[in-house]
Amino acid sequence: MSALANHRFVKMNGLGNAIVVVDLRGTGGSARALGSGEARAAAGAGGAPCDQLMVLHPPRTPGTDAFVRIYNSDGSQAGACGNGMRCVADLLFEEVGRRALTFETTAGLVNCWPGLTPRVATVDMGTPRLGWRDIPLTEEFRDTRAIELQIGPIDNPILHSPSAVSMGNPHAVFWVDDVTAYDLAKIGPLLENHPIFPERANISLAAVASPAHLIVRTWERGAGLTKACGSAACAAAVCAVRTRRTGRTVTVTLPGGDLTIEWRPRDDHVLMTGPVEYEYEGWFEPALFAGADVA
Repeated sequence: MSALANHRFVKMNGLGNAIVVVDLRGTGGSARALGSGEARAAAGAGGAPCDQLMVLHPPRTPGTDAFVRIYNSDGSQAGACGNGMRCVADLLFEEVGRRALTFETTAGLVNCWPGLTPRVATVDMGTPRLGWRDIPLTEEFRDTRAIELQIGPIDNPILHSPSAVSMGNPHAVFWVDDVTAYDLAKIGPLLENHPIFPERANISLAAVASPAHLIVRTWERGAGLTKACGSAACAAAVCAVRTRRTGRTVTVTLPGGDLTIEWRPRDDHVLMTGPVEYEYEGWFEPALFAGADVA
């Protein structure tokens, strides 16, 4: 039987990025991965519809508060989800009575602390990975500030020369004048699955409103069009600094609202600050997982 059967969940969102948090720390089980079918069922229409499913397991590294597995709505795993980590952190701040938390994900350790107002949190997303092997890409690019990738006619491409980076998951950021001028629902899947991205990629359109303000839309790997993608906001901010478009602290406006992103000079860590909202709580019915692959 699925570990999620008869288990409580909390439905939340970060700027409209739909998040479901499931706490398995008290079940006594190991931090095994869910089967992709289990994750799809939980995130689907019959369960608790969401972009990302955040599953908390008992800590596996001393000094951490939980081991967190992150699932996209298509059942695939992700290494990072900034909006989801803010939701998880907000749930646990009151529980543990501390103003700093450390989580472990498949991409590494993530530190979180509360913001200056209620329901706002800051997540340390770590250092960006800039090398082509680390993103990863299937071809060598010595300079990932602009890689050779385009969509559309060779002599008149619709989009071309994105900046590439990993923020725990791969990102390609296309610089445009107007992020609403493109059919991202059509273009996104083609680029997400381009052979140059062996692990697929998050595809973002980014426009520079000012040296301290970016506007971003994202097709999220494994989830599709999203109102907000925290790691994509971080990726766009890093790429904007690398291409000398902005300073190291920017407001990133997403369809769901604003995030503050700082690429900290002293240690190259990327800090993301933004709000979370609670929607409702519920329980997963066992029948939901009938026929799903259980790991």
